[in-house]
This record gives sequence, C-alpha cells and structure tokens, in this order.
Amino acid sequence: MGGGHSGGGQGGGGRGGDGHGHEPGDGHGHGEGQRDGSGSGSGGGHGHSHSHGPATPVSKHLRKVIAAILIPFGVAVVVGLAVLWPGGAPAHQRTGVGFDRQTQQATVSKVVSISCKSVNASGETPTGDTSTAEGSSAEQQANGTCKKATIRVDTGNDKGRTFTEIVQPDQSRQLHEGQKVVVAYEPSAPRDLQYSVADVNRRLPMGLLAGIFALAVVIVGRLRGVMALVALTVSFLLLNFFVLPAILQGSNPLLVAVVGSSAIMLIALYMCHGLSARTSVAVLGTLISLILIGILGSQFIGWAALTGNTDDNTGLIHGLYPSIDMSGLLLAGVIIGSLGVLDDVTVTQTSAVWELHEANPTMGWRGLYRAGIRIGRDHIASVVNTLVLAYAGAALPLLLLFSIAQSSVGTVANSELVAEEIVRTLVGSIGLVASVPVTTVLAALVVSADRPEAEAVGSGARTPVPVPATSVSAGTADSRPAAARGGKGRRRKR
Repeated sequence: MGGGHSGGGQGGGGRGGDGHGHEPGDGHGHGEGQRDGSGSGSGGGHGHSHSHGPATPVSKHLRKVIAAILIPFGVAVVVGLAVLWPGGAPAHQRTGVGFDRQTQQATVSKVVSISCKSVNASGETPTGDTSTAEGSSAEQQANGTCKKATIRVDTGNDKGRTFTEIVQPDQSRQLHEGQKVVVAYEPSAPRDLQYSVADVNRRLPMGLLAGIFALAVVIVGRLRGVMALVALTVSFLLLNFFVLPAILQGSNPLLVAVVGSSAIMLIALYMCHGLSARTSVAVLGTLISLILIGILGSQFIGWAALTGNTDDNTGLIHGLYPSIDMSGLLLAGVIIGSLGVLDDVTVTQTSAVWELHEANPTMGWRGLYRAGIRIGRDHIASVVNTLVLAYAGAALPLLLLFSIAQSSVGTVANSELVAEEIVRTLVGSIGLVASVPVTTVLAALVVSADRPEAEAVGSGARTPVPVPATSVSAGTADSRPAAARGGKGRRRKR
C-alpha cells in the first residue's frame, strides 16, 4: 500500500509540478495534494491538477511583441483619422438629377381610372409595328386605362399641398390609395410641375426588418451579439462621417479607405472578440491581407485602364466633383468591400488554431498549421463562392442584358462595366485566399511559441521534472490522453 502511495505522489508531481501546495510561486499552490495515506487520495490529487484550466498560451514576451506591432499601427490610424477628418461634405448647387434632388414625404390620397387617350399628348392609335417593346408601349398609352393619382405633400414648406400624377399602364410602379411615397421638388419649375413622385417610401418595412435582424442577433449572440450591433453602428458612423465626406473634400480615396478600414477593423474585432492575443493575431492577418488587396487592386485597376466612371451615379459624382479620383474611388470600394469577409475568415482561422492547441497542447506549430489549414481550405471554398455569387447577384440585370444581346463571353468580360466587377471580385478573392495561410501560420507560431513551463521559468518557479512512465501506476498511464503519450496524437503499440 505504501508503494502505491509513493507512485501516486510522483504522478501528481509530474503533472502539475512537484510542489502541490508546498513550492512557493507554483501556479498550482492550493494545498491540493490530498495525502490521506491511500492510493485513492493520491489519485484525487492528480485529477485536481487539471481543474485550473489551460495556462495562458501566450507569454508576456510575445504579448509585448504583438503590442509593439499593433500599438504603433493603432496610433497611426488615430493620427490618420485626425489629419484626414473632414469638416462635413462640401456644399454644391443641386442639379435636380438622380439622387441630387430635394425630396419630401407625401401620401397618395386618391386614385381614379381614366382613359389614356384623354391625358396623353397624342390620342391617335399607333400604326407602326406593335410587336416591339416601343410599339406595345405606345399602343397601351393610346388605348389602355391610365390612373390619375392625387398626392398630398406631408413635409416641408408646402405641407398639405396636392398635385396630380398620371400613371401609365405599362409603368413598373403603380400607385394605390393611402400609399406613402417620396416626391421630388424642383423650385425653378412651373408651379404645377414642381412636384413629381420619385419613389415609394419604404421606411416602415425596412425599419421592421432591421428590428427583426437586431433581435435575432441579440437572442442568439447575447452579449456578444449586442457588441456586434454596436460595432456595426460604429462602422456605419465612420463611413458616413469620415470616409464619404473626406473623399468628397478631395482627399486621396485610397488613403481614406485604408485609414477608415483600419479603424473599422480595430474597433469591430476588439469590441466583438475582446482585447486578447487571439484577436490581435486576427487583426494582423486582416491587415496583411488588406495590404495585399490594396497592392493588387492598384496594379490591375491601372493596368486594365478602369476609370470607375461606368454608370449614371458615378457620372453624376464626377460632374459635381471633378477633382475626385474615380479609379481611386473604385479601389477604395474594393478594400472596404473585402474587409467584412476578411474579418470572418481571420477570426475563424485564429479561433480554430487556438482550440486545436487547447485540445492538444503538445502539438507543435507545424502540426497546428497543418490541422488549421485543412479547416481553412473548406472555408476558402465556401467564402470565395459566396463572394462571386454576391457580385453576380448584384449585377444580374446587367448580365441579363448581355444575354439578351447574345454577346460572347469575351465581349462581356472586356466591357468596362463587367471588367470592373471581375477585378473587384478576383482581387478580393485573392486577398481572402491569402488570409487563410497567413493567419493560420501567425496563430500557430504565436500559440505554440510558449509553454506553461517556460512561463514558470521566467517567473522564477521551479521547472517541472518529467517522471518516467514506469513510475506511474498502470491505471493512471492508460488513462492519459493519446497526445500526451505519443507526442503526435498516436497510440503506442503495446
């Protein structure tokens, strides 16, 4: 019985250090050696040595190294925000075109059906080919039934004023009584033509959908979901009050995008995932990937001669602010658009490596990298497909027009409108693919570069002395994890 007690005591010392409550400075010094003179008592002491949870996997030295990299980066971001911070969007004379119009809220108070002949400029029946889209529309406007809507202005200086709008039968937007709409106001036009319906008021359904989204995030994510919503709000505030006004004021769009994206990344990641070495590794992986995306985007946007001025909206921006670098604005959009998916990839990869280390602390950085990259490959496949489909879905009407025109794939891809989306997608995807091995190797190196023993030595504690397996009872040896016995997670042959 005495021999059994001695073996159990050694086994406990081998696991948690040889000072179970007796060595000063030992991390396990809680008087846990339950030495009651029996073998069962020593077994209890051994089991208690695992109840403290995993030691901090990153040493003070490595934390200092991470801080030495991220603190200057954070200071640079703050300085960039201070230097580039705008005083607000510069004023300009409204053009009355597109989004650059004065608008008010209004309500459709009455809708009546009338003959299109009585309201259209020409009531004659068209004699041309009615099989075409233009001919069919002309026939409907001549012989169809139109709607005469009375709209009441609900906001602004003309609150309570009414005007009428004729809705053609082939119009995509049909008005109905009681509908909330947005009306455009042009003060220089004749009085009876100053107001016109610009769009439908969608505030209620959009607000309700946003509320459902926020509720779902909070219910599932709890406190972390709340922090994610706060980070999302901060991101929108930075975009609205820093990125957009700074670009309008003439600052370099690429520089503004880099500073703004970096600020969003730091705030969102640390706010959602906490101030820790794990989050810091994800930040480093995201930063390296953003730099790669910026370099590739700059090179290929210039090489492909993409101007960034491809539709009515970008044309209007260029007309109002000719000093804005539209190709730089395109590159800024690529960087900001890639940031959200990059955060997801880098955080997932870092967490995967950390969990693998906690499951098997004896695994070296190469083993952690190989295991982490296997997880990353699955992530790459799904994320790249998601990114490509997201861009394709946004450009679906454009792709449909090319399909109707029966254009070849080469012709479609060569057009600037499509080439812009291709460059945006491929550059962002390359950054995403690169973020997986970069973040995985960073996390593997950081999490495996330190051991609890090394931390103990640095703090002046005694280095634990490994005990040969022959000195431990057979039952205790067989109950140890396979990774602890074999070093690489394999069972020894008996």
